[in-house]
Amino acid sequence: MSVKPKSLLVYDQPHQFEPLLPTQKLGELSEITRRIFEKSSALKSSASPQARAALREIVRSMNSYYSNRIEGQGTHPVNIERALKADFSDKPDVAKRQRVALAHIEAERELEAIVVTEAGALSSSFLTQAHESLYRRLPESDRLTDDGRLIAPGALRTHDVAVGRHQPPTWTSIPRFLKRMDEVYGRLQGVDAVIYTIAAAHHRMAWTHPFEDGNGRAVRLQTHCALHLISGGLWSANRGLARHRDRYYEMLDNADSARHGDLDGRGNLSEKMLWAWCRYFLALCEDQVDFMTSMLDLPKLKDRIRAYLLVRGATDGITEYREEALLPLHTVAGIGSVSRGDFIRMTGLEERTARKVISRFIKDGLLTSDGHRAELSIGFPLASLNILFPNLYPEAATVVLE
Repeated sequence: MSVKPKSLLVYDQPHQFEPLLPTQKLGELSEITRRIFEKSSALKSSASPQARAALREIVRSMNSYYSNRIEGQGTHPVNIERALKADFSDKPDVAKRQRVALAHIEAERELEAIVVTEAGALSSSFLTQAHESLYRRLPESDRLTDDGRLIAPGALRTHDVAVGRHQPPTWTSIPRFLKRMDEVYGRLQGVDAVIYTIAAAHHRMAWTHPFEDGNGRAVRLQTHCALHLISGGLWSANRGLARHRDRYYEMLDNADSARHGDLDGRGNLSEKMLWAWCRYFLALCEDQVDFMTSMLDLPKLKDRIRAYLLVRGATDGITEYREEALLPLHTVAGIGSVSRGDFIRMTGLEERTARKVISRFIKDGLLTSDGHRAELSIGFPLASLNILFPNLYPEAATVVLE
C-alpha cells in the first residue's frame, strides 16, 4: 500500500462499484451452493462432538496461519502452538508474528460467538468489529505499517491510497460505499444466494479498502464468520485461498475490471468477472468441504489412527503406543467420550499397563481430560496431523527454521 498519487481515476460514488451481486447464470451458482449445504450438514454430524471440537481448534489455528501467510507474514505452526501456551520466541520478528497469529485466533473465536445470521456477518459494522477485534490485541509496535503509519483498531483510513494497480475509493467517500454494501448484502435471504453473496461481499469489501492496513485479514475474518453457520468451523476457505495464493489474487484483480461492453451487465465494473470470482470461490468452498469429509471418514480415520500408533511405537520407540489402544481411540473419535474404566477394558490390557497408555496419550495430546477422574476425549496434537489428517496442514510437519 502507498499514498495515492494524483490520477484522473477517482472513485467517490457508490455507483462506481456496481454491480454488487451477479444477476446472470445464477442457477449454476445456486446448484453448487446447495451441494455445499448438503455436504456441510453431513460433515457437522460426522464423528463425535469431541472429535469435531478438537478438529475445529486445528482449523482455527490453520486459519490464522494461512491468512497471515497470504499477507507474507506467516510463522511456523509450531510457533503458533507455542504462542497459544504463552511461549514466545526470543527473536523479535518471530515473536511479533506469533502475537499476530495469536490475535487472529482469539479474534476469530470472539467473532464466531456473536454471529447470528450470514447477513449480519456481512455488515460493514461487523467488518469494522473484525478489524478492531484483531488489532486491539496487538501492542502499538506490532501495528505499524512499513511506512510508519499506526493502524488504529477498527478505524477507517483518513487518506487516499493506491494498492498495486488498484485505486480504492477516496477516504472521504468510504462511509457511502459501506452504506451501499449494507443496503445490498443486508437483504440476503434464502439458501441459494448465500455463498455467492458472501463471495461478492469479500471482493467488494476488499476493493473498498476501508482501513489503513489489515484489510485482507479483516475481510477474511468476516468471510470466515459469514460461512461459520454453514461450515460449523470444520472447513476453511482460508486454506483453499492460501494454497493457491496467486490464483486468489488473480481472481480478485480480475473482478476489479471495468465493464466489458454492453453485454457485461449494467454497472461500472464487470459483472462477468464478478460472476467468475463467485464461481471460483464456490468451487473452492466445495473442494474444502469435500476434503474435510474425507478426513473425518471414520473407517479411513481408524486406519490412520492404527498407522499413527505403529509409527510412534516403532519409530520413536514409545511402548505405550500399541495396537491394543486402537479400539478405544476409534471409539472416542467416532462416538464420544468414555470413562477411564471403559477405555481400559476396551484395550484388553492389564490395568496398570493401560493406565500408562492413558497417561502417555494425555501427555502427548492424543487424549484430553478435565481431571484425573474425568472422561477421556480424543485430541489431535500437531505432531499427529501428518498421519491422522494427511495434507490438511502439511506445513505443521516441516522443520522449524525460524
